[in-house]
Parts: sequence; structure tokens; C-alpha cells
Amino acid sequence: MTSTDRGKILLVEDDQNFGDVLRSYLEMNDYDVTLANDGIKGLETYHQGEFDLCILDVMMPRKDGFTVAREIREKNTEVPIIFLTAKTLKEDVLQGFKIGADDYITKPFNSEELLFRIQAILKRTRPKEEPKEDPREYHIGKFHFNYPLRILTFDKGGANEPQYKLSPKEAQLLKMFAQKINDVLTRSEALTKIWGEDNYFTARSMDVFVTKLRKYLSTDENLEIVNIHGNGFQLLEKDKAQ
Repeated sequence: MTSTDRGKILLVEDDQNFGDVLRSYLEMNDYDVTLANDGIKGLETYHQGEFDLCILDVMMPRKDGFTVAREIREKNTEVPIIFLTAKTLKEDVLQGFKIGADDYITKPFNSEELLFRIQAILKRTRPKEEPKEDPREYHIGKFHFNYPLRILTFDKGGANEPQYKLSPKEAQLLKMFAQKINDVLTRSEALTKIWGEDNYFTARSMDVFVTKLRKYLSTDENLEIVNIHGNGFQLLEKDKAQ
């Protein structure tokens, strides 16, 4: 996105009153809107700025919306374009899509409908954020946890530090606790992600693994896994929970 809000929009509309009303409505919904009142000014404005979406009236003096769209498409094949028109002829609609329109809305229209169409187009066309990778290593109290190697090490500030080699499920469960220190880890979330289903038998299995993790972590008196009745568990790092 080029704007700190939802997006930056170029609105090209020759009816000044209608354009002002539509711009105000879109700005109330957190869009940054630049209004031009004819095709030539619209094209000049487009080349002077950077926009996430263009809304073009079709019937305009000096340069119509179709011509403006063609010239924009010569420079930019990706910026979304919505046509506004009072014409409902099939040929005009087809012409708009052939030029490269993303949507076509006929006047008069419901402003909320236009807003939903804008939101849908920007959601579809905005760059996808790369998913964040989970950390490979965690610090839990005085412990260092290497998740890929499934090794939990107690740092007592010297040599021969106690180490525990965790089973795959122990490691998965401790990772989930580490990501939610001092927050509640619900049974259903842990069971679904680790065991694949939430039922009586998997819940009893989880209890066994929680007991094992409690034993490992008991070396650090500042750590405690507590039961949250009817909900799940909480890994408390006591000095940070207060």
C-alpha cells in the first residue's frame, strides 16, 4: 500500500458535487482520495502521484474515462481500475473490461456497495506479506530451548549444564507454551495442532506430557505450569507475571 491508511485512490469525476460527496464518503472510511474533475486533469494527477486504485467516470469532457484508462494501462498494467457510468449498454461494459477494468458500477449506485467492491479489489491485489517464521530457539526463564534439535538446557552459569532431550510431542508442546508465556494455552488449541483431534483420550495423553514438562522445568523455581480449570494451562514466568 502507498498510504498509511487503507489505500490511496484517484477519483476522476466531472460532476463536482457528486465527486465531492463520494470523496468525503471514502475519506470517512480511511481512504486517501485525490479528486480530478476531467480526464486530462485526472491523467496528469495520476502521473504526478502513486495510487492503489483508480475510479474513473466514463463520460467526461476533454478526455473520457476509457481513454484515460487506456493511457494508464500503457504505463501500468496492474493498478486496479473501476469505471463509473450512467450507461448500461453491454457493449460499453465489455469495452471497459477489454481495456483492463477490474470492476464496473452503474450510476446511481449504493455507496456501501462501491466501498465493498473497493475493499475486495485491494485485498486481492495488494502484495501478500511473507508469513513470519517461528523462532527456532527460545529462552524460557533460565532455560534455553532449541526446538529443531528438541534440546532443553538449563543455564546455571557454568559447565555441565543439565540437558534434556525431548520427544517430538514434548518439544511441540513446550514450543506452544514458549510462544504463550504467561498466557493461557487452551487444551483445544494444543490438542488440535499436536494430536490432530480433541477428545478424552488425547486430553489424557496431553496431561502426561504436561507432567513431564513440569518435571523438566522444576529446576527453575521461577517457572510453573498451572492448570486453568475448564480451559487449559498457563506457563508462568513468575517475575514477569507480576
